[in-house]
Parts: sequence; C-alpha cells; structure tokens
Amino acid sequence: MNFLRFVGAFILLTWLIMLLLSLGGAFINILLILAVVIFIADAFTTYKRKG
Repeated sequence: MNFLRFVGAFILLTWLIMLLLSLGGAFINILLILAVVIFIADAFTTYKRKG
C-alpha cells in the first residue's frame, strides 16, 4: 500500500500549500478529508495483512 501512502501524502501537501496561499475555499477541506480517508484505509489494510 505504498501507493496509497504516496497519494495521501501528495493530497496533504497540496492541501497545505493551498491553505498557506489561501486558495481553493471548500476544496481545501475536501482534500483534507480525502487524505484522512486514504490514510485510514491504508492503516486498516496494513493491519489486516499483519493480523
């Protein structure tokens, strides 16, 4: 699931840049929620593989 971590990190980085530059409005919050969902999904799939 390295790809999911990469996508999540990319979304978080994009969110942070947009937040610092005050761009995007509601799109910033959508990116943050999407990144959190990706990281949670990755955590659950990693946990299932180990357990």
